Amino acid sequence: MIRIGIFGYGNLGKGVECAVKKNKDMELTAVFTRRDPATVKVATEGVKVLKEDELQNMKDEIDVLILCGGSATDLPEQTPKYAALYNVVDSFDTHAKIPEHFAAVDKNAKAAGKTCVISCGWDPGMFSLNRLYANCILPDGKDYTFWGKGVSQGHSDAVRRIDGVKDCRQYTCPVESALESVREGKNPELTTREKHTRECFVVAEEGADLARIENEIKTMPNYFADYDTTVHFITEEEMKKNHAGLPHGGNVIRTGKTGMNDENTHVIEYKLTLDSNPEFTGSVIAAYARAVYRLNKEGSTGCKTVFDIAPAYLSDLSSEELRAHLL
Repeated sequence: MIRIGIFGYGNLGKGVECAVKKNKDMELTAVFTRRDPATVKVATEGVKVLKEDELQNMKDEIDVLILCGGSATDLPEQTPKYAALYNVVDSFDTHAKIPEHFAAVDKNAKAAGKTCVISCGWDPGMFSLNRLYANCILPDGKDYTFWGKGVSQGHSDAVRRIDGVKDCRQYTCPVESALESVREGKNPELTTREKHTRECFVVAEEGADLARIENEIKTMPNYFADYDTTVHFITEEEMKKNHAGLPHGGNVIRTGKTGMNDENTHVIEYKLTLDSNPEFTGSVIAAYARAVYRLNKEGSTGCKTVFDIAPAYLSDLSSEELRAHLL
């Protein structure tokens, strides 16, 4: 059994816990938290909830530590730190900072003889893999990535920080006409506004200035100013009834030409439709935790990404079983 530890028990930590339960070669050993452990109740019976400090003492009881903190401030500090103690998987998703995060984790992991995977999930992660495969197969082509329809947790949080906002769910929605144009192999040049729209469902504080809130949302730089954004004001009851989940998904598409005179057009598409973003992300992470465990047993250390790991390492099937049933 691969003994799993989870650090951070928010939506992603709970998603990883669900995934571990589905994998017969894994067991959850402990959950670590920065909160008071007495206030954290996990779903798996008999699993210990411990303070973060206890991570210094659990190295012999955990095979892979899964870090479920945020990419903005948690993972840049936590992943390099714990790569010196454990085999680690994280879901760091700040694309522009992946190279420096990789370097910091790689240094500590190699020094400690540990194996780590960073930026593991669906984007970055599964979408990244499919972009790579498609680029290799159709070198003369163009990439398109569409996200949604789904809840953007970061954008929702940005709206909640506006004065007078009690709660928000923000949905990223692909523009269907743009998506169809790409699928038809037309290779359109698309601006940010032409690819996605944003839709906000907002619960406002009693007496708040709704017009001001709507204007602040629509003009917010880096989040909404570059998009056509629709704002709906709803009640708390409507929020609980209609927007309690965290669905997401999207499409990675590459169009390309083959033939001596580029006479043939091809479209490769990978699509995800997810009822639960954190549970699906947790499922991807669990598969890569298996790979990390196996690679470390083989003596391969340092930091990896999804690009570096052969698919067979993700499966609990033997090579013989994979060839017989999936090839």
